[in-house]
Amino acid sequence: MADVDRERLPAQARRSGFGRVLIAAYAVFALSASARAGVQLASEFDKAPLAYLLSAFAAVVYIVATVALATAGTRAWRVAVTAVLVELVGVIAVGTLSLVDRAAFPDATVWSVYGRGYGFVPLVLPMIGLWWLHRTRPAA
Repeated sequence: MADVDRERLPAQARRSGFGRVLIAAYAVFALSASARAGVQLASEFDKAPLAYLLSAFAAVVYIVATVALATAGTRAWRVAVTAVLVELVGVIAVGTLSLVDRAAFPDATVWSVYGRGYGFVPLVLPMIGLWWLHRTRPAA
């Protein structure tokens, strides 16, 4: 493939090939984070409200990223970049907070300890997502 800095991939490339794999990964995390947050909020909210609300926030971020990655257009690309950046900041912030204030995180969340419970995929996924979005950015 041509040098990415000189030639951008066409807009539909964001949703084909590797893009489909990325969208599928985000969809899996959207589903798993939503299910986890739903169960935690419904059954154990008093146990760790901050952690469980952050799980719900992570679920919303994954849903927005999934939809934006799967949608064509410059606006969707911008929303995807924003969602993936929020995800990266969230993973780093929650990961650090969960190490510093363990009492606030008696149960794991998707992003606690940088996604350790999910094989650190939550830490790596936004980096891959940003790389892919940069590679498939719309023409100026």
